Amino acid sequence: MRTQVGIIGAGPAGLLLSKLLHDQAIDNVVLERRSAEYVLGRIRAGVLEQGTVDLLAQAGVAERLGREGLVHHGIEIAFESRRARIDFADLTGKCVTIHGQTEVTRDLMNALLAHGAGPLYEREAMRVEVIAGPRPSIVFKNAHGEGALECDFVAGCDGFHGVSRMSVPPAAITTYERAYPFGWLGILSETPPISDELIYVNDVRGFALCSMRSRELSRYYVQCSLAEQVEDWPDTRFWDELCARLGPELAGQLVTGPSTEKSIAPLRSFVAEPLRFGRLFLAGDSAHIVPPTGAKGLNLAASDVRYLAEGLIEFYRSGSTVGLDSYSARALKRVWQAERFSWWMTSLLHLFPDSGAFGGRMQLAELDYLASSRAAATTLAENYVGLPL
Repeated sequence: MRTQVGIIGAGPAGLLLSKLLHDQAIDNVVLERRSAEYVLGRIRAGVLEQGTVDLLAQAGVAERLGREGLVHHGIEIAFESRRARIDFADLTGKCVTIHGQTEVTRDLMNALLAHGAGPLYEREAMRVEVIAGPRPSIVFKNAHGEGALECDFVAGCDGFHGVSRMSVPPAAITTYERAYPFGWLGILSETPPISDELIYVNDVRGFALCSMRSRELSRYYVQCSLAEQVEDWPDTRFWDELCARLGPELAGQLVTGPSTEKSIAPLRSFVAEPLRFGRLFLAGDSAHIVPPTGAKGLNLAASDVRYLAEGLIEFYRSGSTVGLDSYSARALKRVWQAERFSWWMTSLLHLFPDSGAFGGRMQLAELDYLASSRAAATTLAENYVGLPL
């Protein structure tokens, strides 16, 4: 098999890159180890920055997003029986859109299939070979055995545990990581959201988040120990714990119901540098992970794809490598800003086992400052809606 750009991973990063390249008549093949049904079954983030919405529109997959997405002009932060609203529209003139990652993935899948360019599913990439040479290849296996896809370039969009980053010689890559001492227990329920906007909660029992996927589909989270198991949390226990963290006023507005999905996710900050190794480029979760507190994971993947697509299109149009040569530095600048914001939001809102009473008072002092200072609120708003691309 031979193509111009080989893409590993059919998540939103790989699919979006494929669509942008196909639109410019650049041949590419997406290899995905799982089935299409499995990919669509993954429940992930749903807060889109305006830059991400604009990029999806550029790719021609924003029609349903524009019709069904929920535009949010702010968020609320609840602490000490108070609720402070951060008004994005007033502070920055921008907003965010709620549209589930599953729906973004579905729209990209359908758009590629409509052009006869769908991913090759159930092809598990085993390794990337000859990344320093002019013709790297992706060795993969499927039900019929092993094969290879020869490319001009390889885009590793296969997530934190994928083979792309693992194919890089250890001496060529530096990683930075922080694992947090807690996780998020999240549930999805077919109930109306508690509020028209997201509510972040700092409470003595731990963090909570009231989110949504649509006007009929709610997503709720509570901070939990990494020793917990999903089986330890029947629906009744989850709703009781969420109500305890929300307080009487908010809990009185909560509509509960059976969960349709329930999972525990550990929180991690991670960055790999650089993002280019010869003709192999890392993008999305294969290159970096952020805790979900700042709603940056999908948006960072989209900005990586934008920069990488621009470099590849420039190369195939003119032969120039300027965009490809600057990809790593350009993407990492935005990555580290998003890492800083996500780390800060996580530090501000969660209960840390070792922070003690002093750490808790520092959180409350900063939350009080955030609620009373337009400058502080603007800093949060600017980062939440997305820094300039």
